[in-house]
Amino acid sequence: MTILTTARLRLEPFDLSHVDGLHAMHSDPEVMRYISGRPETREETLAVVERMQARWREHGYSWWSFVELASGDVVGSGCIQNLRRTELPPPSLGCPLEIGWRLRRDRWRQGLASEAAIAMAGCAFGWLAAPELYAVCNPENTASVAVMRRLGMDDLGMDTWYGRSLQTYRITSERWAAR
Repeated sequence: MTILTTARLRLEPFDLSHVDGLHAMHSDPEVMRYISGRPETREETLAVVERMQARWREHGYSWWSFVELASGDVVGSGCIQNLRRTELPPPSLGCPLEIGWRLRRDRWRQGLASEAAIAMAGCAFGWLAAPELYAVCNPENTASVAVMRRLGMDDLGMDTWYGRSLQTYRITSERWAAR
């Protein structure tokens, strides 16, 4: 499993040792506002971690915990995963790859999401040789939109993903290489 390092973060594949830190973030209604619309229980966070561990084993990519180098705390998470039209698991790996992120509220507006996203995109276009990468969000989530723009992604408008209407962004490997 791939560990990525940035100036301030170590991105580690989800692990049971991350559950408390991830739950602290996932139980915050403001963090989850545009993601699921509700905080998660600790049991839900544990189930997510176990599901993502299985995806790492099956696909070789999934969700990372963002571990702050200075404190050792889990301060966020992010992914390279298969983007789906519904909540159901993809029938095959024919789904486009998606990049996503979330941060603990006390780490917002510090550039950590962009820092982690650059590392994850580099992994997707390098190690995974992805031809393109998508990102989706609630259009009211202006902070995520700003990260997508910083990555050089193109706004494709609204589309249906995960059974919801979401703002859709995309960047090709050629455009990423030319950044």
